[in-house]
Amino acid sequence: MKEAFKEWAVVVDALETGTQSIILRKGGIAEGKGGFQLDHRSFWLFPTQFHQQHEMVIDSAKKRYEKISKDLTPEGFVRISSYAEIVAAYDIQENQEAENLSDLHIWKDHVIRERFDWGKRKDIHALAVRTFILPSPAEIPLLDSYGGCKSWINLEEDISTEGAIPAIDDAAFGTILEQFHVSLSHSKRII
Repeated sequence: MKEAFKEWAVVVDALETGTQSIILRKGGIAEGKGGFQLDHRSFWLFPTQFHQQHEMVIDSAKKRYEKISKDLTPEGFVRISSYAEIVAAYDIQENQEAENLSDLHIWKDHVIRERFDWGKRKDIHALAVRTFILPSPAEIPLLDSYGGCKSWINLEEDISTEGAIPAIDDAAFGTILEQFHVSLSHSKRII
């Protein structure tokens, strides 16, 4: 698998530790008028250091970010330690539905409202993902082609998923998935 999804390092950490099992995405500037597209069902989680991660997450995630930021990869490299599989996805077209998910992620409420309202379309994609942790992280060179404000990239090298284990157990994920579906009962299901 070479497909990777760019996300804030603090969110990748939340997905890996089971603090979060959803992704909310509007789309990167480079994705054009169509915005975010579900190009892949399985993908590497590619942690980024862009934007103001520290100020846009809840307090517990801020504290966690302070811890993990001390152990980031050396400049010019990125550490890939997990991948995700989309289990369910919705196109949320009512801000209230997005707000219903506040217990399932680490972003501050105003961040989700801003993402929802950004651009011509008033919507946001919500993905329930099952995260899998690699037995040993892979450090790969941070290539120029990985840059830019886009969600999807293709890695130059193939990383093995062998030995990866779920971030959280089946029962815990099932509970989260049920809450995800109930919270979005009025939204359009994509997957």
